[in-house]
Amino acid sequence: MNPEIELPFETLSWIGGLDGHVQMLEQTLLPLQEVQLEVRTVPEMVDAIYRLAVRGAPAIGVAAGFGMVLGVRDAPEGGVMEAARATKATLDAARPTAVNLSWATTRILQHLEGLPATSDDALKQALLDEAHAIHAGDRDTCRRMGAHGAALIEDGHTLLTHCNAGALATAGMGTALAPIYTAHAQGKRVAVFADETRPLLQGARITSWELMKAGIEVRLITDGMAARVMGEGKIDAVFVGSDRIARNGDVCNKIGTYGVAISARHHNIPFHVVAPLSTVDPSLPSGDLIPIEERPAEEITEGFGNRTAPRNVEVYAPAFDVTPASLVTSIITEVGIIEGPDTAKMERALRDGGVSF
Repeated sequence: MNPEIELPFETLSWIGGLDGHVQMLEQTLLPLQEVQLEVRTVPEMVDAIYRLAVRGAPAIGVAAGFGMVLGVRDAPEGGVMEAARATKATLDAARPTAVNLSWATTRILQHLEGLPATSDDALKQALLDEAHAIHAGDRDTCRRMGAHGAALIEDGHTLLTHCNAGALATAGMGTALAPIYTAHAQGKRVAVFADETRPLLQGARITSWELMKAGIEVRLITDGMAARVMGEGKIDAVFVGSDRIARNGDVCNKIGTYGVAISARHHNIPFHVVAPLSTVDPSLPSGDLIPIEERPAEEITEGFGNRTAPRNVEVYAPAFDVTPASLVTSIITEVGIIEGPDTAKMERALRDGGVSF
């Protein structure tokens, strides 16, 4: 297995012991400002998740794990479990689409419920230890996905990605960008076209920033240019991440991904999804059942404080769309590559990864 690639920034981490706090890179200020945000309470964590100070399904899961710690450390005597359940409900409601959030809070709550009777302090420490384990596990998962995905990248390849599924979306080196970072570290010449990703411009603000930080050649394009660039023969493969994957392999990702997949299929370009098994929701048989978060209209009409639409215009603002499994060349996970995903293949991967369903 290839070693983890170290990048010149860290998305989020826990500082100190039980009385510590979460420190995260404030992503809403990128690329013009690099500011560290300190999160010390559950309301502050909910706010950070909702307004995208921390974003990307795996990173949200890690943040939620640490958020559980924030919610129980001041619990009254004998009230740790009650506080943990209340904190889980609060955090789960912060963003409904990214399944890693509820996956992390469920994992921690089940871990606590499975412990023998013990003291409050021991329960709190066990919760912090489990949150650290989620953080460390995400870093290892990113490394494994990077190794598997890099095998699909040849020397001289130019790739396209949508939104941000890099180190800033995880606690490690990313999902969709992990194979790119790994291929680059292996000495392969790799270049990237990054969609700007309307309306919040995660590709423009974040993906281009972190790829430049890593010394990888990147060209920024608007979302509407992706099909043109493919038609010009400039793209060898597409790599994207995911916020939730249904049991049949349908993939939910940032709005605009579905269109990229359609264009890739038309131009016979491989469309790869890179995501950990924690992003798979086996309770949903298809992507039709994935809840799609709608964002405030102002993110479209007044992007970054500048009004660009008529006042009182009606707005529809889904944050995500669903790409059918039939358009997905492969899903790259920590346990390997699922080619031509369908229900049987997804269930086999879940079993291989030790995931009960």
